[in-house]
Amino acid sequence: MHHLLELWFGWVLTGGYVGIIVLMAMSSSPLPVPAEVVIPPAAFLAAQGKLNFAGVILAGTLGAYLGAAAMYWISLWLGRPLVLRFGRLVLLTPKKLEEVEDWLARYEAGGIFFARILPIVRHLISIPAGIVRMNFTVFSCVTVIGSAVACCILAYLGERAYRAEPELLSNPEALVHFIRGQSRWILLVVVAFAVLYILALRLMKRGSG
Repeated sequence: MHHLLELWFGWVLTGGYVGIIVLMAMSSSPLPVPAEVVIPPAAFLAAQGKLNFAGVILAGTLGAYLGAAAMYWISLWLGRPLVLRFGRLVLLTPKKLEEVEDWLARYEAGGIFFARILPIVRHLISIPAGIVRMNFTVFSCVTVIGSAVACCILAYLGERAYRAEPELLSNPEALVHFIRGQSRWILLVVVAFAVLYILALRLMKRGSG
């Protein structure tokens, strides 16, 4: 994993906006490319004046959406049986797919939004959305909004890391550890809003029933 982190870091440092788009597209798939190793180092470069902060967020959002849309259409065309058959090639086990399908069935469009912000889930959520043929316009809207929020959070944390410990840019594992440690309180806020959304959704379903 250490070598992969170094590879992804290198792509961001040398590829600029194109590297961000490509890596964030990969982060919207089951491939092991966490957004935490893409946006924060790009925010480092923005803090140094080598990239534009807004450009980093836009490139990250575009890449995340393109990857998510690709996974949506691939899953729609292949269908659940083929996804289950070949999913193991990209570390997508039947159990993981069932868990994400259950998430989507319960929380609908709001589930997509929150999944785009939460680690791990964001890699897989587009697959069940394609399998169940979720409305693509709705899927696109919530994916873009959720991805933009996630990119803003990670870019903010990356800039904060730069101001606190500028040398972290040369240590991918330390930077990822720092970002995850700093993002705990933000994740708690996201989870709190997700819980409120879930409660409101259940109350509305009871009221309509």
